[in-house]
Amino acid sequence: MLQTETAESPHTQSEAEILRTYHSDEEKGLTNAQVAERSLKYGSNELAVAPSEPWWKRFGRQFADLLIWILIAAALISGALGEWVDAIAILAIVLLNGLLGFVQEGRADDALVALRKLSSPQARVIREGKLTSVSAKTLVPGDRIELETGDRVPADLRLLGAAGLRVEEAALTGESVPSDKDHRVVLDEAVPLGERSNMAYMGTSVAAGTASALVVATGMSTEIGKIAGMLERHEIEPTPLQVRLSQLGRTLLYVVVGIVAVMFVAQVARGGRLVDAFLLAVSLAVAAVPEGLSAVVTVALALGLQRMAARHALIRRLPCVETLGAVTVICSDKTGTLTRNQMTVQEIESGGERYEVTGTGYEPVGQFRMANSEGQSAESWTVVDPMQQQSLLEALKVGAWCSHTHVAQSDKAGGGWEVVGDPTEAALLVAASKAGLTVNDRLERIVFEIPFSSDRKAMSVVARVDDTKLFMFTKGAPEVVLGKCTQEYVRGGLQLLTDDRREAIITAANQMAQRSLRVLGLASREAFESHKLGETNLVFAGLAGMMDPPREEAAEAVSRCRSAGIRPVMITGDHPDTARAIALSLGIMRVKEQVMLGSDLNLLDDAELGEAVLKTSVYARVTAAHKLRIVMAWRGRSEIVAMTGDGINDAPAIKAANVGIAMGISGTDVTKEAADMVLADDNFASIVNAIEEGRTIYDNILKVVHYLLATNAGEVLLMVGAAIFGLPVPLVAIHLLVINLLTDALPAMALGVERPEPNVMQHPPRPPKIPIISLRSGLHIVYQGVLNAGVSAVAFWWVYRGQAVNLLAARTATFCTIALAQMLFALGCRSNRYTFLQLGLFTNKWLLAAFAVSSGLLAAIVTIPILQPVFQIAALPFLRDWLLVFMLALLPVTFLELGKLLQSYRAKA
Repeated sequence: MLQTETAESPHTQSEAEILRTYHSDEEKGLTNAQVAERSLKYGSNELAVAPSEPWWKRFGRQFADLLIWILIAAALISGALGEWVDAIAILAIVLLNGLLGFVQEGRADDALVALRKLSSPQARVIREGKLTSVSAKTLVPGDRIELETGDRVPADLRLLGAAGLRVEEAALTGESVPSDKDHRVVLDEAVPLGERSNMAYMGTSVAAGTASALVVATGMSTEIGKIAGMLERHEIEPTPLQVRLSQLGRTLLYVVVGIVAVMFVAQVARGGRLVDAFLLAVSLAVAAVPEGLSAVVTVALALGLQRMAARHALIRRLPCVETLGAVTVICSDKTGTLTRNQMTVQEIESGGERYEVTGTGYEPVGQFRMANSEGQSAESWTVVDPMQQQSLLEALKVGAWCSHTHVAQSDKAGGGWEVVGDPTEAALLVAASKAGLTVNDRLERIVFEIPFSSDRKAMSVVARVDDTKLFMFTKGAPEVVLGKCTQEYVRGGLQLLTDDRREAIITAANQMAQRSLRVLGLASREAFESHKLGETNLVFAGLAGMMDPPREEAAEAVSRCRSAGIRPVMITGDHPDTARAIALSLGIMRVKEQVMLGSDLNLLDDAELGEAVLKTSVYARVTAAHKLRIVMAWRGRSEIVAMTGDGINDAPAIKAANVGIAMGISGTDVTKEAADMVLADDNFASIVNAIEEGRTIYDNILKVVHYLLATNAGEVLLMVGAAIFGLPVPLVAIHLLVINLLTDALPAMALGVERPEPNVMQHPPRPPKIPIISLRSGLHIVYQGVLNAGVSAVAFWWVYRGQAVNLLAARTATFCTIALAQMLFALGCRSNRYTFLQLGLFTNKWLLAAFAVSSGLLAAIVTIPILQPVFQIAALPFLRDWLLVFMLALLPVTFLELGKLLQSYRAKA
């Protein structure tokens, strides 16, 4: 039985049982014949990649929208009318929209390609009794391999032997510190992935120690392979705006068909020619369709993308920009997202004194502050020079020597600090560096080592501190290290450890652990003959408490989320106590709330989980599958979910979320490729900034939709009203097309780049199911359309006065009135709550420029004699006619602004 045929999971079998299961020899490994046979059966140790979708299908999918087809139909109608410039412009808009979507979305299977990069290129394997290096992709179940510090684990392994083995599994399990491994244990089936101490998994790395192991799963059968399968199965769904614009397109289609039918029948009934009736009807249909909408939405999204990039949020899929504005829940990984994924020493207890170490991360910058005897409040700490604190210096010295880890500044762009080895040892090295204590040629001066083991819970090195003296340095579990000590470093030198003092040290260690610190005991003594040494008669140097600290800006970002009506949720594979401490410090959960474990989640079906998510803010000890279920549970409640993370185990949930967000610096390639958005600065606060931009963009799109529909409704109502009352048509086909070009293009695009309104993050997200045009906004659109139609009708009748000889001049007055009214109306559409004077007349300079250009073109059409016959325009000879046009054009926006002032007055009252 091999791989998926295995009746029992590898972690539930002993070393002897697993060797029998996989028909392998611990000393000789597999034979070449066995390898060849299994290669044929199980294939290459690589992750499968789904066939990529042909480019032409991806490009064609950009046009699978009803509104797009309405625009194409409008272009064809314009061409049939001989308006080729208009037709070409509409088709260019549609093509631009498709190209931008095609370029921004990219391929959905990029995440699987990135997963393949995590496989170790080489592995040391024993075959036919010989140790050799082979390509990791040639490994098969049953292969015997060797691991050492720094190796990338090339497949899923059952450990057969281990010496001080610690494996960095944060990317897979979310555990913030390397996991200690013990090959001798046999575990229950239900033991979570992050606690399987006799296993090592593909894509993780060896932080310390050595091991021999048996390959138990390769390729898609590995834990990473299962994650790849989850990514492959999940389909990308349309965004809320895409759904609502599609619904709007269908509604407009029905309206347009109705308008064409009414106008055609009315004209024929009045004795008009069939050709003239058809041309007028389809011209009005073109006017009814807001062909500028698609272009404005695309431009608004693209400009939003640029603004987000300036705020460190890089968008990979263009529609994600507007989806951010609807986010109601943010599910966030802890390690590397809310925290730095950089272990940091925060407290040291030494010589009866408690010290606080400031500074976070691996940069060796920080202060040492000693607690005064009167208390532990912020005012009771005193900054000290660590070089003048002998017991503290001894503790730091132990941490610096007792390590195989390297910490150095990165050569990559942006600098930063990189660690090769165990993050816990890195934290101790950095703490020593903060004190100015460095050890040159550390590894070369270590002459003997007693490695860490899970039984001993300690490790020691013997090093030549100078040319003559050897010293033993020991670190490990506080109670274990303390049990090996007989003396203690204090201010005055050395003193014997009494029972009372031992009890006080253990109490201090427990208190540090209750603050969710990982606590290590530190000790040393002078040595003489390294080969005869045991870990006895040590001198206790102190306790070091460390943790992966929260990001400084994360608490403020969480607070902004809550004020904006967004629910923050932490999902981590880390220890529940650690998760709880971080969540409480950031304000994600309250004291009375409970942390839900992955094992608890397994007991809930989907319906029960759908209820449980409402009461749970923090999940711990969860796997990739758990994270995916939590995200889908929230989505099942019709919430718009953002999922953030940096590890491989976050990728399926990130891809399944409405908005998937990856960390750009610490994130794996898998996570970045699965995400819709990447944070260039790994800053949780950048998510909130991106949501603010998303809300602004969506608000601007709604303003554009409102403006376009209200102005187009004015044209339609004017024409339909004239037909119903038996009047001559106030506008001919060319007038309708020119008005659309003047008012639907530049002013609408300028509205799409409006700045955020005040307090945009002080109200809850828009309801996920709210239509893009609600009943209330629809009534406002009709009301404003009536205003535009009404003032235009007044202008027409004032000049026409029932005389056929005045018809051309009347149509000119109507044309100028409705065009100018729509341009001025754009000023009032900048906000639903604030007047354009309250917002500031010059705060949207693009809109003022659009007004100037459009009104200039309007004046040119009316006043230049050579253009008048082309556009069927007559000059307005009387000043009173121009005054009438301006006065009437001002009325709609005036009514709109007065309504806002009245609404504000009522709200205050």
